[in-house]
Amino acid sequence: MSFSTNDKIRNIAIIAHVDHGKTTLVDAMFRQSGLFRQGQQMDERVMDRMDLERERGITIAAKNCSVVYQGIKINIVDTPGHADFGGEVERALSMVDGAILLVDASEGPLPQTRFVLQKALQAKLKIIVVINKIDRKDARAAAVLDQVYDLLIDLGADEDQLEFPLYYAIGRDGVAGTAPDRLADDLHLLFDAILAEVPPPRFKTDAPFQMLVSDLGYSDYLGRLAVGRVVGGKAESRHRLICIDADGSHRPLKVTRLQVYEGMDITPVETVTAGEIAILSGIDEVTIGDTICTDDAPFSLPRITVDPPTVSMLFTINDGPLSGREGRYVQSAKIRERLKKETLLNVAIQVETVSDRDSILVKGRGEFQLAILIETMRREDFEFCVGRPEVILKKEDGVVKEPIERLFVDCDEAFMGVVTEKLSVRKGKMMNLSNTGTGRVRIEFSIPSRALIGYRDEFLTDTRGTGIMSSYFLGYETYRGDFPSRFTGSIVSDRSGNAVPYALYNLEPRGRLFLQPGDPVYEGMIIGEHNRESDINVNPTKEKKLTNMRASGKDENVILAPIRPMTLEQAINFIRDDERVEVTPKSVRLRKVTLGAKARYVQRGSKK
Repeated sequence: MSFSTNDKIRNIAIIAHVDHGKTTLVDAMFRQSGLFRQGQQMDERVMDRMDLERERGITIAAKNCSVVYQGIKINIVDTPGHADFGGEVERALSMVDGAILLVDASEGPLPQTRFVLQKALQAKLKIIVVINKIDRKDARAAAVLDQVYDLLIDLGADEDQLEFPLYYAIGRDGVAGTAPDRLADDLHLLFDAILAEVPPPRFKTDAPFQMLVSDLGYSDYLGRLAVGRVVGGKAESRHRLICIDADGSHRPLKVTRLQVYEGMDITPVETVTAGEIAILSGIDEVTIGDTICTDDAPFSLPRITVDPPTVSMLFTINDGPLSGREGRYVQSAKIRERLKKETLLNVAIQVETVSDRDSILVKGRGEFQLAILIETMRREDFEFCVGRPEVILKKEDGVVKEPIERLFVDCDEAFMGVVTEKLSVRKGKMMNLSNTGTGRVRIEFSIPSRALIGYRDEFLTDTRGTGIMSSYFLGYETYRGDFPSRFTGSIVSDRSGNAVPYALYNLEPRGRLFLQPGDPVYEGMIIGEHNRESDINVNPTKEKKLTNMRASGKDENVILAPIRPMTLEQAINFIRDDERVEVTPKSVRLRKVTLGAKARYVQRGSKK
């Protein structure tokens, strides 16, 4: 059978570590392709459309766009740089033929770069390397290039993949060149490399229409939207097709509208051909990985596969005294429906039912991914409780195995001792140590995934905010044994009411408090971190006794230490197995699973 190519299209992905400049580079490509007219007001990082992405400065969801250069359409997929969003990466790479590997000229290829690059090499994509931010004072382009070669060799790249085109760039200024000291005035060299190096989409000449669904969307007017790359043939609006799901069953559909990406927008078209990334509407029941094809040639394409989840978290209804005061959706059915919807849009998330009908077990790639899901839901007016993240263990031939990660730590030499000591207590094994001669060291550890839950904040404190820590999933190994996760207890309220300054002032010596005067409290609510390992029940509503005797001097004013509000991620990392995080659109509270002090005392006695 003969093959053809669609020379009018190139499909590429941009992959890099978090904050290495992916989205900023796409901004510059938009400007120089003529997508925005001269003088038009343009926001920075236009590809980061979610509020969370703009607040955190990271890419969470893979997104599509396109530019036109010399009459050729370049479809661009902006991929996440964090391993927790690996499901986004894998489905994004299924739509492209090449990838731009963007590396910071100072930091070099970091662990998340490794994760995404490994997926790109496995997919046999053409790689173009761009060393970005070469205007940094601490740029070391030559050393970073050596690290890129080492990384590719370590990942098993073949000879063709090692012969990559190399460019240097300042994404913020929109310039690129073939050497650090030979930069052009724009990005035309990079555009030329994309057209010359990335192969055009290839397809069977006489093949019928086939499209692999790689992403999903929703429109109030059109309903469910299926996004994917057309593998063969062509489709027209109002054509009758079928959708083949994971079980092999067929569902008929009528194409109500065909759309393609033009810049940041989507535009309706009458026909889509092989190689194009299309948006198809006309079917309600479709999931990522399904094949859309013609009825007379019902052949399914290989489904998108993702690495299995490594972390689980229990979602429950909020059954506390303050339930329903701040959130709109509090019922377990609404929470379950929202989580099921998430599994349709995110292939890396799994949802399982448990014996308690008011609880749902959610599995994901990492605690950060689950924290983003929780934050998204609370912004949608959901109110619920979540438990402590737990790693998913396996049992093979009677041996318990746990997920292991490769951890990379970059910190000042002065902090190397405390970091190494704390990671060794958490069953971490040092694998490599390198000193760059700049006063900073880079250390590699092999460490259980469960050891990193709750450690990130502690690490930033130990390194005074100057340390960099990142990791990627390595595989499963034999369980390395137990270790203490927290050396402090909880300060728990023993009654309901509102916090009083006088009571909080007298509780300050007991530990670190989490609430302000006037905040509502209830029995079983955690209001602080105890200095000792045991929990303590206290009364935060106690007021000063008043008498008819005048004091000889002025009464002392109560001056409380400033309270640093606890973020959602800090709260998730803080709690123990018998505690929960109460999440509402307005508040993040900590509480015990069993609210009553007497009931908790009985439970402790029964466990002895």
